[in-house]
Amino acid sequence: MKDLSFEQKSSLSRLEAADRLSALAEALRHGGNAELDLGPGTLTLRIPDELRTEIEVEVGDGEIELEIELKWRTAPPDGAPSGGAPSRTEAGTG
Repeated sequence: MKDLSFEQKSSLSRLEAADRLSALAEALRHGGNAELDLGPGTLTLRIPDELRTEIEVEVGDGEIELEIELKWRTAPPDGAPSGGAPSRTEAGTG
């Protein structure tokens, strides 16, 4: 079971989408506690120095879907220093 789940779907202009991605990029650049304005509310996230990423593109049924996924641990695993580089096991997985 997930601790928290949030999903928002909306139609945006190309410029509005670019503004949202720019705000996300700025939050990633600064790290720490980042606030993202999501229209009806603000989401605050702790963003560490190390992230795992996945980019997926699907083409079909007359649409292109581009998914950019960012993942990070909410807390370091037992025995690992906080904020450090991923372990060899973690870095070896995709």
